[in-house]
Parts: sequence; structure tokens; C-alpha cells
Amino acid sequence: MTTSNPSTGQEAEVVEIPCEDGQRLRGHFLQAFGTRGGLPVLISPATGVKQHFYLRFARWLAAQGHDVLVFDYRGIGLSLQGSLRDCRATLAEWAQLDQVAALEWLAARTGAAEVVLVGHSAGGQMIGLLPNHRRIARLVGVAASTGWFKGMRLAFALKAHLGLRWLVPLGIRLKGYAPTSALGLGENLPSEVGRQWGQWCAAGGYATNAVRERPAADFHAEVRTPLTLLHAADDDIATPATVADLVRTLPAAPNQVLQVFPHSHGLKTLGHLDWFRQSHQAVWPLIGRAIRGEALQEPRTERA
Repeated sequence: MTTSNPSTGQEAEVVEIPCEDGQRLRGHFLQAFGTRGGLPVLISPATGVKQHFYLRFARWLAAQGHDVLVFDYRGIGLSLQGSLRDCRATLAEWAQLDQVAALEWLAARTGAAEVVLVGHSAGGQMIGLLPNHRRIARLVGVAASTGWFKGMRLAFALKAHLGLRWLVPLGIRLKGYAPTSALGLGENLPSEVGRQWGQWCAAGGYATNAVRERPAADFHAEVRTPLTLLHAADDDIATPATVADLVRTLPAAPNQVLQVFPHSHGLKTLGHLDWFRQSHQAVWPLIGRAIRGEALQEPRTERA
């Protein structure tokens, strides 16, 4: 089955991705057109962001010669089955089952031994939970960090703490799911996803909190995948401190961290989400170079 999205132009195939526990995710696969430019790319969304947000960028990548898969985690968008109130998905399962399955699906579909993972925020923060992490040739983490409250500026940290540690749990008790949309935190989430999100951000170390008592499921120390982590100078969540906290959790992985200044790319703002908007496609070539494994350098035209 294929769908043509008028806003992206490129025809995309709607696909089903089977997970080990029997859950089936929905995604879009775009085949490279023009000259093939490298490895297949798996786009893993941020928390509470639907796959359709990334389709314009996915089409651009396909035009650069990459096969591309983007998908929704269980309990989100096209992968929500039944009522959100009844969904028992966890944030850890988004990595341990959903990302694992999407990675295997893309490798099987393209015949590639390895793929590049472009992870937006949470999508790039959980590689240490993936038993098949060796399938990832490179991780390009866009606005990826641990989201650790203590690594944020005080005013924003207090706001984030109030939302994720108080208002979200209260909303779960009242509604049976995490009403994050009302708080400006993306799509509403399954209750356990909302709870874990707040717990991990409060503790620091993000995904390491899922496996503290389960060493057999903890791959953080084993990951040797090269990391390129891009974060905007005006991002309140992925700050130098929270990005450094993510790097700390993956001690054996070579890393390149680049702080990106919006004005260097002709933009007024960039923040946490705008990277993948068509209005901000000026930064897409930078992401493309990271996907190809090139060394990056940001022309600094403004003060931090």
C-alpha cells in the first residue's frame, strides 16, 4: 500500500512492522530515488511526536539517495491500537521492542547489514537498551540528551519538573493516560510512558534508569557506535549539560557533539522541535553530512 502526501510530494509506502511481543507498528517507507547516497536511514521520533512530522525530511533524505523508514511507537499515531486509556506501553518498550523491530525491518527490507539511526530527542537517547545496537552504523542524535532537570536552566527545569512530575501523574489518575497535549508536550501518551518520562528526566542518565537492576538488558557500556549529537543553542532541553550526561552513559562510543546556532543558518530560532520543519530545512544539509559520517564544524556567528 502506498500513500501520497501532498505536503511532501514523494509517494511513501505504508508498512507494518512486527515486534517480538506480537505488537504491530505502522510506518512509512520511502525508497531512494536518484543517485543512491549511502546507507538506509531509520528515523526514530521524539516523545509524543507522530511520524508524519518527519515525512518532509524523509522525502528530502530519499532524494539524497537513502532508503528511509519512519514509524510510530506503540500507543502513538498510526501504531495506537484501541483506546489510549487501555494502552500499557512503556517508554522502555519503545526502545527494547519498537526500535529493535524497526531496525531489523529496515535492514531486512534493504538488505543492508547496517543502517543509520537518526534519533530525534528520545529517539536518539535509548541506544543503550537495544540488543541489536551493532546494526547501527552511526547514530545522529538531533536534540538528543538525557533531559536531566538538573542540567537545564533553573526556570525551565522548575517548569519541566512541575509538568512531568506533578501535573502528568495527576492527569494519569484522572484520565487513565498522560494528557501531555494539554501541557504543550506533544501527543497524549500511554500512562506508563508518561510516568517513566518524568522519572528518567528527574534521575539523570535517562534510559539507564530502565535497566539499573537488569544488567543483562543494559548495553550502554557495550555500545561503540559513533555518535554525532546536534543540539541548538536555544534548546531548553538538550543543553550542553544534558547532552554531556547522555555522552557519559555511553563511555565506549566515539562521539562528536556540535552546538548549532540558528543565525548561522539564517534562522531566528531552532529549539528542540524545529529541526524537521520545512521552514527550517536550512539545517537539513548539516544532518545529511552527519548521516554520511563527515566531520562537522559550525560557523559561529553569534554569542551563546
